[in-house]
Amino acid sequence: MFAITGITGKVGGQLANELLLQGHKLRAVLRDAAKAPAWSARGCEVALAAMDDAEALTAAFTGAEAVFVLLPSNFDPLPGFTEVARLRTALVQALRAAAVPRVVFLSTVGAQATPENLLTQLQSVEQAFATLPMPVAFLRAAWFMENAAFDIDGARRDGLISSFLQPAHKAIPMVATADIARVAAELLQEEWTGVRIVELEGPALVSPDTLAATLAQVLQRDVVVQAVPRAGWEALFRAQGMAHPGPRMRMLDGFNEGWIRFEGATRKGTTTLETVLQNLASLPS
Repeated sequence: MFAITGITGKVGGQLANELLLQGHKLRAVLRDAAKAPAWSARGCEVALAAMDDAEALTAAFTGAEAVFVLLPSNFDPLPGFTEVARLRTALVQALRAAAVPRVVFLSTVGAQATPENLLTQLQSVEQAFATLPMPVAFLRAAWFMENAAFDIDGARRDGLISSFLQPAHKAIPMVATADIARVAAELLQEEWTGVRIVELEGPALVSPDTLAATLAQVLQRDVVVQAVPRAGWEALFRAQGMAHPGPRMRMLDGFNEGWIRFEGATRKGTTTLETVLQNLASLPS
């Protein structure tokens, strides 16, 4: 039986679907009891646990063959990343107490980067999990192709993509959540010793120009890229409600300047950008 956190999200949900189709038993680790009936109806055990509740997490993880850990996203963290520190402490305590045979943690490209940025949150979890006594795999995924969901409406309405990734011709690794889920399912069923790093990208690098051209094909209209000037990022993010935009800005700098990157050889997903954009464009706006 596999215990899955983040099961109501894109990656966790697809991971659960993959494992259920393979006939595996799952324990859905949920924060919201209202979401439990849907997973119970699919034959899953359900455990209710907040990600900072070590006691509840211990109960949720005990008896599992392996645990998939996915942290809730936080694009506006407090100084010092105090929120993730609380989650990290609870997770380490629970994984140790439950004596889980192995752990797969969804991390990120650039988790090893030295400059502090938004992804430092996941780096700190990797460092803590590396001290655990059981085998741990860090699945370092590229930029999610599904982030383009935020571009669909503007591209459809105005033929315009506003891009923080710059310059527009610079390509970076991206990957579909379906590929992340597939590789996570494989890792949960594999055996290894110590700490393992698996870096995952899609079948091809993607630039903002490539994104615009592919969206143009999908939407059957011209789409162009408009770079958002770096000097205006902070004011824009604060206007959108962010209180601490610095880490997010430094993360974007890291992609643009090239210091957020993979460390070694990568696995390649098979899902194309066009497939992801077609799926996103078919969703109600």
